[in-house]
Amino acid sequence: MPEEYVIRRGDCVSSLAFNRGLNWETVWNHPNNASLKTLRGDPNILKSGDLLHIPDKTLKTVGRSTDVHHRFVRKGVPAKLRLRIVEDNLQQPPPAQAPPAAGLDPRHFVGEDPEAETPAEKDVPRADVPYVLNIDGRVIEGNTDADGFIECAIPPNAKSANLLLDPGTLNETAIPIRLGGLDPLGAISGVKHRLANLGFNCGDSTDESTNALAAALRAFQEKVGLSITGEPDDATRDRLRSAHGS
Repeated sequence: MPEEYVIRRGDCVSSLAFNRGLNWETVWNHPNNASLKTLRGDPNILKSGDLLHIPDKTLKTVGRSTDVHHRFVRKGVPAKLRLRIVEDNLQQPPPAQAPPAAGLDPRHFVGEDPEAETPAEKDVPRADVPYVLNIDGRVIEGNTDADGFIECAIPPNAKSANLLLDPGTLNETAIPIRLGGLDPLGAISGVKHRLANLGFNCGDSTDESTNALAAALRAFQEKVGLSITGEPDDATRDRLRSAHGS
């Protein structure tokens, strides 16, 4: 039967459709989901509380003769995981300048001149790095490409993965990955998710604007050459989308 499903953290159209024997396009392009499609834009980036219409399966018949063999191909698009590994070139923010001592005339206080704006830093890809990727028990081994990317097909209903870089060496690094947990960029939580994935710690992943979020935004804005406001303005969200890839 058709279902009106309330999205929970970790849900996406691909996994929900796959678990019900449907193609994700059948669900996402259903007329009852037109408003959700306009609101979110991406079937794999939904927010907890969104309402998704899941239609019932429909039968399809194909006329063929019975005296020969026929080959039928099941229609479906595998989900794809795409990651980019870059060098950690984040710089710590300079320490705050101390105020003048009590009793001193602030006009006589001499401090350092403000630093000139620095150009945007470019990410340095970690090319040809060996990795082992474990996706719900399925192990994939390989090396990052020349631009630091890892790309592979995954089951649409995969929920978690663990990436091991430089396995068996002193540089071995384990990175847990939660699949399907990215909130829309229009939400504060979605801004935090992307900043955290890019290496800018926001302290939490809630929809609350915090001092830690403002600090992470300033660090990101400085790195990519934007005006340093500490606010998730349109220009910052656009650059976040570009840098994160979604």
